[in-house]
Amino acid sequence: MTVSLLVLVLLMAALVTWLVRQSFAGLPWVAGAVAGPALPRRCTATRLGLGAFIAVATSIFSLTISAYVMRMAVSPEWELLPQPALAWINTGWLVLGSIALQLAWNAARAGKPARLRPALAAGAACTLAFFIGQYLLWRELASAGYALASHPAAAFFVLMSALHALHLAGGLWVLWRTLRRAWRGEPMARLRETVALCAVYWHYLLLVWGVLFTVLFVGAGPLYELCRV
Repeated sequence: MTVSLLVLVLLMAALVTWLVRQSFAGLPWVAGAVAGPALPRRCTATRLGLGAFIAVATSIFSLTISAYVMRMAVSPEWELLPQPALAWINTGWLVLGSIALQLAWNAARAGKPARLRPALAAGAACTLAFFIGQYLLWRELASAGYALASHPAAAFFVLMSALHALHLAGGLWVLWRTLRRAWRGEPMARLRETVALCAVYWHYLLLVWGVLFTVLFVGAGPLYELCRV
């Protein structure tokens, strides 16, 4: 339970830091008090909406991790999941997708559509590869005998990865619409905000997957030992 609460605190701290930077960097009270051109408005409705959604998603993932830790704590024996190479490959696809979205964000800020479109396409392709890899990973674990009904760790993996995939699918739909707008030649000024939010969301989901990957695979053994103390 202590570990899960620590994860919750770290994720919420990252969220609050991002929201504070987005909300106060524009200094709206200064913009209204001084003469001259208005300062850029950085605290937009879409950014606040994304921040609220991330807060809710963080709560859901944190509660799921808490249930996972409590289930570990009450189990006399806990059979750990293996660490297939495919799990690491899938993580690599998500890292590449996040990097691609960051490059797209940089291209949007620089006003370079020739770099924006391939970066968005690469991010979408890496995300699709991650989806396919996760499905294959589910099948690989099931064929190895890790059934949901008899193996709690496998059941939690399917639950957590399915929740993560649902959140990623929603982001992919927004990314696809953004990519279509970019290919139609929509002005960069109108695309910049959406691309920025997509990049932030992909970075967030990469962070979430890093936590899930740690508690389910890499750090499952030490985490179980902590639960037994």
